[in-house]
Amino acid sequence: MGASDLALFGGCPVVGERFPPYSSLGEEEALAAASVVRSGELSGYVGDAGPGFMGGRRVKALEAQAAALFGVKHCLAVNSWTSGLICAVGALGLEPGDEVITSPWTMAATATSVLHSSAVPVFADIDCRTFNLDPASVAQRITARTRAVLVPDIFGQSADIEALRRLAEDHGLRLLSDTAQAPLATRRGRLAGTMTDIGGYSLNHFKHVTCGEGGLIVTGDDAAAERMALIRNHGEVLLGRGVRPVPRHGIMGYNFRLGEIEAAIAGIQLTKIPGQVASRQAAAERLTKTLNQLRGLQTPYVDDGNTHVYYIYPLILDPLELGVSRSRVFEALTAEGVTGLFEGYQNIHRLPLFVEHLAYGSRGFPYDPGSRADPCPVAERLHEQILCLGLCTHEFGEHQTDLVAQAFAKVWDHLDELRAD
Repeated sequence: MGASDLALFGGCPVVGERFPPYSSLGEEEALAAASVVRSGELSGYVGDAGPGFMGGRRVKALEAQAAALFGVKHCLAVNSWTSGLICAVGALGLEPGDEVITSPWTMAATATSVLHSSAVPVFADIDCRTFNLDPASVAQRITARTRAVLVPDIFGQSADIEALRRLAEDHGLRLLSDTAQAPLATRRGRLAGTMTDIGGYSLNHFKHVTCGEGGLIVTGDDAAAERMALIRNHGEVLLGRGVRPVPRHGIMGYNFRLGEIEAAIAGIQLTKIPGQVASRQAAAERLTKTLNQLRGLQTPYVDDGNTHVYYIYPLILDPLELGVSRSRVFEALTAEGVTGLFEGYQNIHRLPLFVEHLAYGSRGFPYDPGSRADPCPVAERLHEQILCLGLCTHEFGEHQTDLVAQAFAKVWDHLDELRAD
């Protein structure tokens, strides 16, 4: 067997090396973290009213830096983007049983953040090209109990915010965005995450930039910013220690406070976002030049007016045209050494938590979306067809990207053997 034979059948794999794990960290972050340790101030937060209620020096500097980068009035740093989502939904002042429409193609935290406000997540279907929320499906899910739409900007590009904004305005809804995967993606020249009432970004280990765990919430709404600050820091100042009156219902305080070390690291990382985004875009463009020539394989679609920052490089296989199952293609590509590849996506609406309405126990809360719990047929079909290449997991420079493209081309050259096997 030689290099021209499929590795699956004993040939030599195209990728004979391990790709370096993705990392945007460098000596600058190490120095920033060491500076915090030497200062002795690992957190500047206090629960009482006063300067410390909004965090320490580095947290405040990070928030100012991020507000300038994203062009927003308010930015709040939190200890994870999950915490950010809970704050964002909590800022809406929802009542128990209110409904928030969101996507099945996202991390579970997007939907569980709704449960923290005793509200009900309702799942709308996705667009078959961008994988973002389909505004037509959202419109079908709106009821008298709907209060908001929480829209993920999945894989690295913005959802159709204009259409979703029109729906929100027509029905008196709030519009939130989860832009964990799409920092600096643009739609018609505006930054994803900044076009909704509240948005934000993740600083998790696998994201474009990271401080290990963390998140940044952005908004232009003064009242929402204040409510989120209260939720982030226990809400104890509502006891009346010098703060002006705010609507108090729905404010359940947590410890979502970001430490000074993480804030210092995140401040360095924010300066690297443009370079990290450009690197992902270059890798995606290089891959597409080869992969869009392969039949039965759909390379990523970028919506009109959008830029894509490629947290994930999504591919759609047509098993009928190929005459080979996705699992067999995946097996062959993996044997060729392609790393960061996985089958399917989340479809979180099928988690028992949501299917069986388990969040509020078994005896009583009216958690019943009824007919709005319809399947999401596009999401479910695409779950069986999609191959995701995680550009977030390893370094994909020109060398690594070319090897992946060669591996795909080799497998496609041997499809007859896969069919016959």
